[in-house]
Amino acid sequence: MTAKTLGPIVSSAHLATGAMPALSEVEFGMILAMHGFNRWMVRCMTAAGVEGMGPLDVLVLHSVNHRGRAKTLADICLVLNVEDTHTVTYALKKLERAGLIQGSRKGKEKTIEITKAGEAACTAYREIREALLTGPASETGLSPKALSETASLLRTLAGQYDQAARSAASL
Repeated sequence: MTAKTLGPIVSSAHLATGAMPALSEVEFGMILAMHGFNRWMVRCMTAAGVEGMGPLDVLVLHSVNHRGRAKTLADICLVLNVEDTHTVTYALKKLERAGLIQGSRKGKEKTIEITKAGEAACTAYREIREALLTGPASETGLSPKALSETASLLRTLAGQYDQAARSAASL
């Protein structure tokens, strides 16, 4: 049997019977990528010497470290496209207890900054990422241009899913 006779590779065949079976293929790819990426982030951060972090904790830590500027809760939620601010608030408290970030004030607004320990954790993560992921990924033959185009497509699809979610919420 060939892939053509089996149909598209999807997680839910009943969803692939509509007008756009290829979208179901992309969704299955996103499911696999999301879970693999979540596992990767946690294991890489553990290898970097920081245990007990969940995927969102790791994302928030890297977001706080991004460009070395203080961030607000709203900034972090916007960039990571997280609607439930309480999940990011919990991650921030966890990271602060671990000594990886620190809170401060900019006028009336609370801001969050990376600490030296947080910066060191992000640097160790980057070094492990380079050794275990970036090198092998570059050997797949995927060009940087193809990866950038895929990233652009995923951001576009994220907007489509966000709009569809807003529409579904109004039904």
